[in-house]
Amino acid sequence: MSENQDEILRCPSCGAPVAAGSARCEYCRSVLARVSCPLCFKLLFDGAAFCPHCGTARSRLEAADQRVTPCPACKGAMRWVKLGTTDLLECESCDGTWLEASAFERLCADRESQAGMLNHAPSENTPTPAGRRPPESIHYRPCPRCGKLMNRMNFGRLSGTVVDVCRGHGTFLDRGELHQVVRFILEGGFDRVRRIEREELIEEQRRLRDLQRALLDR
Repeated sequence: MSENQDEILRCPSCGAPVAAGSARCEYCRSVLARVSCPLCFKLLFDGAAFCPHCGTARSRLEAADQRVTPCPACKGAMRWVKLGTTDLLECESCDGTWLEASAFERLCADRESQAGMLNHAPSENTPTPAGRRPPESIHYRPCPRCGKLMNRMNFGRLSGTVVDVCRGHGTFLDRGELHQVVRFILEGGFDRVRRIEREELIEEQRRLRDLQRALLDR
């Protein structure tokens, strides 16, 4: 079944109808889905054994260290969870996620190496700079580690996913953005970025040669 197909499910707590992409029941606010795919980091419904996007087996463990960290987005409680081999903080209120700088760099490198073995055809839902809708407002958020306001950046220049980054400490991603980032990498996003950068470099070299010729012809 396509992950974009509208599917009506029932909340296991109150029986109310919920859409397939809902993280919480709109009626009783019970948690329905958490980030549980260790490959693409998609939110999975509780009880789902495999990710509907990539087919990877579910893997989610609550970390033994349950110290609470305030969420930079909603001030809710963030707790450590382990997804496959990746440790991250997850907000129990807004589902935002925080990855330490080393963990995020390792995740990106691992997914890029895996992308070499996958089909790089972009998904129809992959956002592009021209097609994404600009945010209504910009909120700079404090780093959970140092408290300084983080920088907002379009991950990989082309992904269309704007994340909050504190250089040296880590990256905060809103609900669903970690899945978008990983999907961008697995679909060859970094290859596209490098190709565009090469084209820009070639164009800049051509422009400089034309300028030098124009100066010599004077």
